[in-house]
Amino acid sequence: MTVDKNLLDDLQKRGLINQTTSPDELAEHLSSVRTLYDGFDPTADSLHIGSLVQLLTLRRFQLAGHKVIALVGGATGFIGDPSFKAQERKLNSADIVEDWTEKLRTQVSRFIDMDNAEVVNNMDWISKIDVITFLRDVGKHFSVNAMMNKEAVKSRLEREETGISYTEFSYALLQALDYAELYKTHNCTIQVGGSDQWGNITAGIDLTRRVHNQQVFGITLPLVTKADGTKFGKTETGTIWLDSKKTSVYTFYQFWLNTIDADVEKFLKIFTFLPVEEIEEIAKAHMQAPEKRVGQKLLAQEVTRLVHGDEGVKHAEHLTAVVFSSDDDKWQKLSEHDLEQLQQDGLPATELTEPEMPILTALSTAGLATSNRQAREFIDAGAVKINGRSVPAKEYNLPLDNDNALFGRFTVLQVGKKKTHLMYWAA
Repeated sequence: MTVDKNLLDDLQKRGLINQTTSPDELAEHLSSVRTLYDGFDPTADSLHIGSLVQLLTLRRFQLAGHKVIALVGGATGFIGDPSFKAQERKLNSADIVEDWTEKLRTQVSRFIDMDNAEVVNNMDWISKIDVITFLRDVGKHFSVNAMMNKEAVKSRLEREETGISYTEFSYALLQALDYAELYKTHNCTIQVGGSDQWGNITAGIDLTRRVHNQQVFGITLPLVTKADGTKFGKTETGTIWLDSKKTSVYTFYQFWLNTIDADVEKFLKIFTFLPVEEIEEIAKAHMQAPEKRVGQKLLAQEVTRLVHGDEGVKHAEHLTAVVFSSDDDKWQKLSEHDLEQLQQDGLPATELTEPEMPILTALSTAGLATSNRQAREFIDAGAVKINGRSVPAKEYNLPLDNDNALFGRFTVLQVGKKKTHLMYWAA
């Protein structure tokens, strides 16, 4: 099988390489078909868009002709990686870790071609090692002095109030063991990870060299940052997850659509498979007429398609067109599923527990008015709408109820053009 020898050059052009070990030898190594891996610990029941960088990089290696392994850390998930964390992670129960591990196994499988990939769980080999064997066969190869000098550990040691436990201190040894094991069982010779994984990756390289007398390689990917200094992958409502049950397809699409102009080219290179030359042309066209938001629309379409498929793109575009329409009848045009997406995270929303609520109370509860007096003023000014219908002046006792709600469950309150709140009753 032939491989694409321009892979590293393409990754460089996309800004996807932070560090590599032995760059010249790595380039030569990749001139033949190789096996590489990346690891994902189950710290939640879904991966988020930060993990998308790694998942898409695995796919890029596949498309270049290499075999990939996605490792889900069923064992390391019990410990928690201390790398650049301000304090120790909370230890989760076995049931939670096992459940999250299975969910991540399923999730990562969607992003790689399983005909030329494997998803493995490091619990399969770590659970078979007893403490004495681990200390003799693994621990003896690690200098505590060297481990304490690693940046991830050093930063925690400098925090007197938290420090680092022996449990987390041992994490690097477990990840190093993963690399040595995957070399032995799968001839895996490259590990890819985030920039915070450099210390763990080099630990695995050292252990593999000592135990198997073999040179293997490491590549780290850069931490994605925004040009305006805000944290990537976070919004006012929280993390952007890859699971549509945690972040709706609509909100996922909106996240990319709201990308600032300065980040469009960078994100197209990192998060899509469009050729670099094509992206650069798109970026030029975008900057000539940024008000058309050509780059943002393409970015939102491409990334949403990768994560949620063609149907996800269609649904997100439909919902976006309706929500941002100036048509007063737009809320009546939404399906029940559309409204459920908006309830999930697309609009500020409040669940109602009583069968009805006076409009004045509803406006205050939703935070659309600071008091009943202000609510009355909004109503008398004709600024208040219910499901797109204006509330008549002096109608202060108008109730929100199931009978007049969309699908018997949803009521959209609006004050002016910019303030919108979804009131809903549980199904």
